[in-house]
Amino acid sequence: MKHGDPRRGVILVTVLWSIALLSALAMAAAVTFRGFAGVMAVERDRVQGDALLSAGLETAAGIIDALGDAPLIDLETTVNLATGSARLRVNDEGGRVDIGKAPAIVLAALLRSVGAPDAAAGDIAQRIVDRRNPGNAARPSTTRRSTQPSTQPSTQPSTNGTSRPFSDLRQLKFIPGMAPEWLSGIEPLATIFGSDTVNPLTAPPGVIAALPGVDKGQVDAFLKTRRIVPVDVDRLVRTVGSAQQYLATRPSRVASVELTAELADGYAVAARAVIVVLPQDSAPYRVLVWTPRPSPRVI
Repeated sequence: MKHGDPRRGVILVTVLWSIALLSALAMAAAVTFRGFAGVMAVERDRVQGDALLSAGLETAAGIIDALGDAPLIDLETTVNLATGSARLRVNDEGGRVDIGKAPAIVLAALLRSVGAPDAAAGDIAQRIVDRRNPGNAARPSTTRRSTQPSTQPSTQPSTNGTSRPFSDLRQLKFIPGMAPEWLSGIEPLATIFGSDTVNPLTAPPGVIAALPGVDKGQVDAFLKTRRIVPVDVDRLVRTVGSAQQYLATRPSRVASVELTAELADGYAVAARAVIVVLPQDSAPYRVLVWTPRPSPRVI
């Protein structure tokens, strides 16, 4: 009996190994392409989400410009585009206590309103003022000379260290004696983009309640008077008694914008921005702060 050519067996094994190798390569390629497609989908969602946030920011700037001298307080709207929607909430930063400009007495009252003891509140407030005046420079007066509310618009917010000693509210955690819970408590009530006074037309209730010498009855009277349209500013500031010296009306030029965007496929992103809109500026608006937020599940 004749035996077959042994080379035929070698060829058969080689063919089988080649088929197995090609199958493995095809499977690896399929996995790679699926992974690449997934990466591209995530990147597409990110780009579209960022575009929606930008659309929300543009809308906020348009709202501020359109309002002119009208007060800007807790205004909400939604922008709907083909790729999804963006929801935004806009508030005047001038309605908050500016930690870089407010008198020490106001800073101390603000700290007491969130639970700081009297002695600690006074010490921390003075340390904040000292931080604003390094080298023992002359300190600004802790009281205002005039009790009449100003109607002059605020100047353009500076971004240099001379007139804006704090670049972030969170820098207060480095002030000796500042407790984390006190910092968390004042964050919704404070800013670094305001003035030495608070805008009574846009101040949150918590800010009015934190002013020196203001009691609950005065806060209630203040809020009731502010709801009357048109607002009588003189009558409004008189409701808080001597604390009216810490109030002054001015146009809303710097605003915080809370943004949330969601694509049609459910992808969601969020951010908080602070923008400034100034007359005759070379740009429609300027972004002073941009802080991404954890992606929400539902808008």
